[in-house]
Amino acid sequence: MPALKLAIVGGGSTYTPELIDGFARLRDTLPIGELVLVDPDSERLELVEGLTRRIFAKQGHNARVSTAATIADGAQDVDAVLLQLRVGGQAARAQDESWPLECGCIGQETTGAGGLAKALRTVPVVLDIAEQVRRANPDAWIVDFTNPVGIVTRALLAGGHKAVGLCNVAIGFQRKFAGHLGVDPERIRLDHVGLNHLTWERGVTLLDHPGAETGREVLPELLTDFGDAIAGDLGMPLSLIRHLGVVPSYYLRYFYQHDVMVEELLAKGTRAEEVAAIERRLLTMYADPTLDTKPELLEKRGGAYYSEAAVQLLAALLGTAGGSVQVVNTRNDGILPFLPEDAVIEVPACVDAAGLHPLPQRPVEPLYRGLIAHVTTYEQLALDAALHGGRDRVFDALLAHPLVSQVELADELTDLLLAHNHEHLSWA
Repeated sequence: MPALKLAIVGGGSTYTPELIDGFARLRDTLPIGELVLVDPDSERLELVEGLTRRIFAKQGHNARVSTAATIADGAQDVDAVLLQLRVGGQAARAQDESWPLECGCIGQETTGAGGLAKALRTVPVVLDIAEQVRRANPDAWIVDFTNPVGIVTRALLAGGHKAVGLCNVAIGFQRKFAGHLGVDPERIRLDHVGLNHLTWERGVTLLDHPGAETGREVLPELLTDFGDAIAGDLGMPLSLIRHLGVVPSYYLRYFYQHDVMVEELLAKGTRAEEVAAIERRLLTMYADPTLDTKPELLEKRGGAYYSEAAVQLLAALLGTAGGSVQVVNTRNDGILPFLPEDAVIEVPACVDAAGLHPLPQRPVEPLYRGLIAHVTTYEQLALDAALHGGRDRVFDALLAHPLVSQVELADELTDLLLAHNHEHLSWA
């Protein structure tokens, strides 16, 4: 098979070297002949391009690296486009995580009112990008890392685009569990179910060997032997995790411990403040012409294992590796029968050159099913607001969100959201 051409939209992101490191290390799995970094920020693009070239050179990767300021220039003849953009940059994130706290609500960039603000800014931009990709190459896959992944992927699929959403929560659990057990990560298969950033590990299978169809259930063993470590990683009480008998995504903290998290954020500041400081240090490091590896500091930026997840997914979809089971964000189509067909769910799927084939799921327990259905309704209303605008649609989405759900609170949050995002919303 000829070498592939990929484009990264948001190529000037400080995340990008994480992807580049994976592309370089795993070049036999995903043979890239050309990589285009697309970003309107020329200064950041220049820094990341330089580091990309140095990482490739050090690891003996001979891919051609180029940059583009527009999608039209960067997406010609691509096999796949990776989306990792942030409309409004870190300044918008800082607002998303701050103004909800004024109302006693969680300040988080993908969950609650802040997550809705990000969706409203992002969906129209992503759909415009996707249309340009379709004109450049209608057969190209679009892999979305851009948050909120579930809503963005739903928008892409509703628009008829060849798209899939990807998150690092599942692969993070896989690697953590493998580390606890001292086994190859490829021997860990997750019974992972829910929506993006709203998932539970209901089972963990230790396969007999990588790629095997048989194995044994080890979740009870993990909770017994490594419960303290798992609870520490999640920031949740061990008693809750043992009561549930499953491992929730750490984003469930915002639902299970909402008021505690609000108090914590008010006391110590938001994650956005921490990330902004890390980004400034990373960009200074990227400017060093002697740097030719992914900095250790990048691990604190977030996005661990994104490169491995991206390589596995792209290699399967583009036919450079055999099919495999991977956790993805894709259309429901009856997999979770209590949700609409066009909902986007996050579940394991068989991925190969023919596409995505979500695996059948055993019935979801009522405790999780109710919250999944509730948040799915919010996501549907959020997408409607992102596509069509209007204060009433924003209010409806907030009123439907389980972390809001009160008339006076939804009204106040709507006004704050619009005030902080008017420059990014053409209709506001």
